[in-house]
Amino acid sequence: MIDKQIDNIRQLILNYIELSDEEWKLCSTMFKVDRIHKKDILLDQGSVCKNIYFVLDGLLRIYFVDQNGVEKTFHFSTEKTFATDYESFLKSIPSSFYIQAMEDTIVITITKDILQDVYKIIGQGQKLGRLIAEDYFFMINDKIKALYTQSPIERYNTMNAKFPKILQRVSQHHIASYLNISSVHLSRLKYSEKDGSENH
Repeated sequence: MIDKQIDNIRQLILNYIELSDEEWKLCSTMFKVDRIHKKDILLDQGSVCKNIYFVLDGLLRIYFVDQNGVEKTFHFSTEKTFATDYESFLKSIPSSFYIQAMEDTIVITITKDILQDVYKIIGQGQKLGRLIAEDYFFMINDKIKALYTQSPIERYNTMNAKFPKILQRVSQHHIASYLNISSVHLSRLKYSEKDGSENH
């Protein structure tokens, strides 16, 4: 079962680069599967991020606490995606974020040492690292751009397309925070969506 779970990492790598059976055999033994309990904190804001978490099953929330002590949800990491503060991970600087499990979650934990070893084993390892970094940059860029260029309903629809069934998995408070709107506004959007579907 664990081997099958770890094979999800192989499928992800193949989305970026070519990977031989021999390369995979060498690097797959480095990965470790961890079980995280709901509400557990994997990363504290202000501490150095030392791991990348690949979600096999469950859901992680990436958030920060602003100067007023208010939690702001930045991103959700669902199955077959990563959760990390990549800048903190690469530069060994204090993290801007917390990472918390929203459900009982199974992850593959990848340390910096493991990642560097993987890069050395895989012929296109440096390319893999660059493409993953680019994806992380695009994720942040898309999030910031959406806040400034999209209306709340556009952000709501984008969220539902990006994270199917997220409304059933995360509290309304965290969803509203992610969309940068109030819980009341979110309720209106949900009601509007439901009312619209009933009229078609």
